[in-house]
Amino acid sequence: MKRIALFVLTNLAIMAVLVVTLTVLSSVFGIRFNLGGRSLDIGSLAIFSLVVGFTGAFISLLMSKPMAKWTTGAQVIRQPANAMESWLVETVRRHADKAGIGMPEVAIFEGDPNAFATGAFKNSALVAVSTGLLQTMSKEEVEAVLGHEIAHVANGDMVTMTLLQGVMNTFVVFVSRVIGYVVDRIVLRNESDAPGIGYYLTTIVLDIALGFLAAIVVAWFSRRREFRADAGAVQLMGSNRPMINALARLGGLEPGELPQQVKTFGINSRSSGMMALFSSHPPIEQRIAALQARAS
Repeated sequence: MKRIALFVLTNLAIMAVLVVTLTVLSSVFGIRFNLGGRSLDIGSLAIFSLVVGFTGAFISLLMSKPMAKWTTGAQVIRQPANAMESWLVETVRRHADKAGIGMPEVAIFEGDPNAFATGAFKNSALVAVSTGLLQTMSKEEVEAVLGHEIAHVANGDMVTMTLLQGVMNTFVVFVSRVIGYVVDRIVLRNESDAPGIGYYLTTIVLDIALGFLAAIVVAWFSRRREFRADAGAVQLMGSNRPMINALARLGGLEPGELPQQVKTFGINSRSSGMMALFSSHPPIEQRIAALQARAS
């Protein structure tokens, strides 16, 4: 709850500074927003941006568990049907107790080696592993992967990423429309009551361009978050060796493709070249090196 409050307050504070600054500038230069024949001041634009920026992000968060189950075909283990399922449930329970969170739902999905965690609340999350992961890893390595996912949940990463995405969305919407208005009114000298083509074209182009920049920022933060989850797995396991071994094995395997909704919280994802800027996960080699630097 403290994490949510801090993010919201920080975002509101930054938006307040922007609103005050732009209001002063608009008074000095006589700029007034007018969209679709309706007057829209800076304060209204800020509120509109906040609503648009956060609504989609929070709806996605609240729907994350059912969407993850639906898109991956993950089957929740209600009653263990065999020794492996019993072991999975008990391992997750042990990690969750040690991490101080409620017992997540545990699920298995068909596919190549991967795992993910999702859910809007840390005390009612979902942790899922693929059949490929169970077939190619030792129990100790699977346990480390489960520790990694539990660390995501305990760290509140799902909420943090949602809030960060909401903040980025808010600024994209706000800044693109401010610049669009300036281009339309000052650069192109549109003097009509309604916004001109310059406003709409500039806004569309900037929504796309700033959206890419926002995605790079979110991806960078996500990569830092992966290092924290790896470190969390080490704490839960009591040694860095199991997580190092799990990552080393993953490095030699092609990770299973996950739906976009849960890809950020998968155990591994690969990108190269320029696309590495948009990758949610750092290279396996960097993750192993970070763990090797820790005391075993």
